[in-house]
Amino acid sequence: MAEINEKERTSEASEAHIAVHWKEEEYFQPSKKFIEQANLKDPAVVENFSEKNFPKCFEDYADMLTWFQRWQTVLDTNDAPFWKWFVGGKLNVCYNCVDRHLAKYKNKAAIIAVPDLENEEPLIITYQELYNRVNETAALLRDFAGLKSGDRVTIHMPMIAELPITMLACARLGVIHSVVFGGFSGEACGLRAADSGSRVLIYADSYYRSGKLVDHKSAADIAVDTAKRDGQEIEKILVWRRNPGKYGSTAPMVKGRDYFMDDVMKDFRGKKVEPVSMDSEAPLFLMYTSGTTGKPKGCQHRTGGYLAYVTGTSKYYQDIHPEDVYWCMADIGWITGHSYIVYGPLALAATSVVYEGVPNYPDSGRPWRIAERLDVNIFHTSPTAIRMLRKTGSEEPKKYNYHFKHMTTVGEPIEPEVWRWYYNVVGKKEAVIVDTWWQTENGGFLCSTKPALDPMKPGSAGPGVLGIYPIIYDENGKEMAAGSKKAGNICIRNPWPGIFQTIWGDRDRFVSQYYKKYCKNPQSKDWRDWPYFAGDGALLAEDGYFRILGRVDDVINVAGHRLGTKELESACLTVDEVAEAAVVPVVDEIKGRMPEIYISLKPGVTASHEEIIEKVTHTIETMIGKIARPKTVQVVPDMPKTRSGKLMRRVLAAISNNMNVGDITTLANPNIVEEIRVQVQGRAPVETKEGPEDVKQFGSVE
Repeated sequence: MAEINEKERTSEASEAHIAVHWKEEEYFQPSKKFIEQANLKDPAVVENFSEKNFPKCFEDYADMLTWFQRWQTVLDTNDAPFWKWFVGGKLNVCYNCVDRHLAKYKNKAAIIAVPDLENEEPLIITYQELYNRVNETAALLRDFAGLKSGDRVTIHMPMIAELPITMLACARLGVIHSVVFGGFSGEACGLRAADSGSRVLIYADSYYRSGKLVDHKSAADIAVDTAKRDGQEIEKILVWRRNPGKYGSTAPMVKGRDYFMDDVMKDFRGKKVEPVSMDSEAPLFLMYTSGTTGKPKGCQHRTGGYLAYVTGTSKYYQDIHPEDVYWCMADIGWITGHSYIVYGPLALAATSVVYEGVPNYPDSGRPWRIAERLDVNIFHTSPTAIRMLRKTGSEEPKKYNYHFKHMTTVGEPIEPEVWRWYYNVVGKKEAVIVDTWWQTENGGFLCSTKPALDPMKPGSAGPGVLGIYPIIYDENGKEMAAGSKKAGNICIRNPWPGIFQTIWGDRDRFVSQYYKKYCKNPQSKDWRDWPYFAGDGALLAEDGYFRILGRVDDVINVAGHRLGTKELESACLTVDEVAEAAVVPVVDEIKGRMPEIYISLKPGVTASHEEIIEKVTHTIETMIGKIARPKTVQVVPDMPKTRSGKLMRRVLAAISNNMNVGDITTLANPNIVEEIRVQVQGRAPVETKEGPEDVKQFGSVE
């Protein structure tokens, strides 16, 4: 696009707007074959979720569940914005995900656990076996660990079958679980255990990662010490052994505190535990978001509303049927894994795949071999994983005989170029794609196309999902109209059943962070006065599709213009040689901030770095404008990434601005940080600076 015109340089391009320059993409239509079998193909269902029927429309989702006692009130707004859903209703999440399927599906696979080691056979757990194992685990947690309804337990485990079994056992008892991503440190686990008041930790001794056995139990001792420093005593640590009977850790088991689950379980073989009837509003779990500064933030999710919402969205947007083999290649330690590996799919009696390993071990063909072997027909992953697989094995999917009917992308905006590879190569032009936007706090999807009813558009999430009414405001609370080509802050005008109840132990922070910014009347009990502020920038096209531009704090203010980093990264990825791109703000004496670009290249690139840098710079100037010209372009061998594959832009921002990179122990490749630092700053470490607040916070919010 040409340079930004003079009018945009003045008041219209103030702090209230984010500059947007992505061109509109073409539409892709779902196939007739997909439409014929889809769960959501009746326009009458869509009409039922129109605003005139809110909030009663969400009874459609609640009716997908089995309730011990039906609700009296769909939505209670008396304590706004602490909404209450399906008030008076009673149910049990475990009963809905396991027990109620036995009559029809007891011999059907519920979970297929695929090990990291390719020569190790997948573990197939039927609904009957899942029922048995969950009951035995629940009996152990109740009678041995002394856990009861309302207690909190912190679970720090990798992607093995025992993780969903443990979660479902907690749900059976009404115990509130807090799952910590397995790749996080013992300190991260301890902080979360202390905040939630957990006295029991549940661990695995070890797990496999890229063919190597990783010692995990050693993190438990650090967790105990960290929790103790914060005033929380840990009474018991229950340890699942990755290989029963063999201990895969060097950390000693502390007598009277640490117990092997497989040893203790012998006393509970065949035990049955009645599912506890839980109030619809009883907390089901805590999910901590991992900001890099300050105290971890525990998002508290309710029982009835949450389960109804993930079941409804799994049925209508993931198009899950009981006959489907569904694979969400995420980690259960994140909200995606809770909602769309465990609770949503199992509530619908699906077969859900749980994969211990990484996408590219032992090579980039691994996901497609798994899909072929298990006959997976629904695939769900992140743009980060898609980019990784495109970089290291762009032709691999063509070698395998699998066929997806449906694919999801989740977790961050996906660039149109990457979307097209996902559609053409991974999906073989057969699969419908839903590009979903939502967050830890939201429980389930907020924006997405309806897979059988809406055309797909690369780079755009789509309209609000059923019963969700989004709006875009500028910084001053003025609505940004569809087709205005100006972006602002995406908000949701209404409550929904999947929204979290509060931040654990911090009601004030809940209100100030998510509702205060656009609240019309703090005394009001009318939901219309309480728009939910998501903290993401977005653009609304004329067709009603939302394009998410990333976090509001992932925005670079260049000489008064706010440039969304995702659009710069997307422009970089249109350059053929570029595999990955990350854009961070760097302090500039004249313009305040400028973008600095980090790129890694595809294998086999023969062009010189100078040629690539020139090409990237020219592409950005052409697609976005000279205002977006980067200060520098750094060609790096790899990007710093978390164990889950998330690109750590905050580390790159710290290097670019000579700031402390902070804790990098949870990175999958911590050594790359020093390599990049030397490249950018020179051999000797530059004296670290405090850095401005916006740069310090950059990339720190999920």
